[in-house]
Amino acid sequence: MAVPELLNFVGGTWRPSRATERLAVLNPATSETLALVPLSVREEVDEAVTSARSAFEGWKRTPPGERIQCLFSLKTLLETHATEIATTITEECGKTLAESEGEVRRGIENVEVATGIPSLMMGANLENIARGIDELFVRQPLGVVASVTPFNFPGMIPLWFLPYAVACGNCFIAKPSERVPLTLRLLFTLIEQAGFPPGVVRCRPATWASTWAWPPRWHTSRSRAGRRASSATFTARDRTRSISTPRRRR
Repeated sequence: MAVPELLNFVGGTWRPSRATERLAVLNPATSETLALVPLSVREEVDEAVTSARSAFEGWKRTPPGERIQCLFSLKTLLETHATEIATTITEECGKTLAESEGEVRRGIENVEVATGIPSLMMGANLENIARGIDELFVRQPLGVVASVTPFNFPGMIPLWFLPYAVACGNCFIAKPSERVPLTLRLLFTLIEQAGFPPGVVRCRPATWASTWAWPPRWHTSRSRAGRRASSATFTARDRTRSISTPRRRR
């Protein structure tokens, strides 16, 4: 039986990569080759980011109440395919099925919480913070964000970030671990059915050299990889924006 080669999910469609380098995805219990994963080159990554930036202009103007409708659909799909997702995690990651099922459940819970974004991302205001000045606090989408996720939780960790990012109006690029990309591929087949507009979410395995060259803003951790990605892309002051507006005197 021929070993399948994974495709990239870009612009709402599955496309073959132009990469010349591929890695085997192995079942750690049997050493069986489950699939071949292409390591996308920098040019493909740049194309994905450019396309996501174009989609961002329309997505950020979509009301939050409309954006989360895709998450309601995604949650239903995840519940329906939970066993299939857990089985995939076990096959490529080596966990027991019970551990994989727990991981899937934690991921679904994050999607559920993200459906509350219309309330969670509300701002605030305070009159007369100083004489003649009102304070206004608003939360706005950043733009194109990405996740670079590790091998040990291939289903849960992407769902720590993706639901919140897109619900807040960002476009999202997922870079799975080359060791365990099959779970995210399955998740993206469900995301494809959930109704997100083309370009809002995309999945692209890449080489590390390509990854550090990405220009979007990142969700990162305190790990060495997270610090390296963060230092290559943006500084802490880019994360937030504070707005104070003078109030007209009556």
